[in-house]
Amino acid sequence: MTRADIVVAARRWIGTPYAHQASLIHVGCDCLGLVRGVWRDLIGDEPETAPAYTPDWAEASGTETLLDVAKRHFAPVLLSDVREGDILLFRFRDYLPAKHLGVATSATHMVHAHAGVGVAEVAIGAHWRRKLVAAFAFPGVAD
Repeated sequence: MTRADIVVAARRWIGTPYAHQASLIHVGCDCLGLVRGVWRDLIGDEPETAPAYTPDWAEASGTETLLDVAKRHFAPVLLSDVREGDILLFRFRDYLPAKHLGVATSATHMVHAHAGVGVAEVAIGAHWRRKLVAAFAFPGVAD
């Protein structure tokens, strides 16, 4: 699996409507569902079953659930070294757990699923850079 393979797989999801807890290409997904779908496309079975979660799970739990799962299944990447194909993890508020994911398509753009919008490719502008807290590489990705 190459970084280009990851980008192609993520871009196939563009236009998929946003649907909380879903992970079906062209049917519906949320940000986690997008990453789960890319994993299935490129690696196969998911390494864990995602538990049911509410839209406010991070605010309600106060735990770094998403960050902990990412650390178990992906390789950490320095934020200064983000490249195409890396998974990006965002925190919406400094005092809250990280709860949003995207797939970098370059050092300056990503594909992500956003409520009310669906899956789209967007610039990683100042707004997103301020919220970026971690990045990870897929296991076994060839550089």
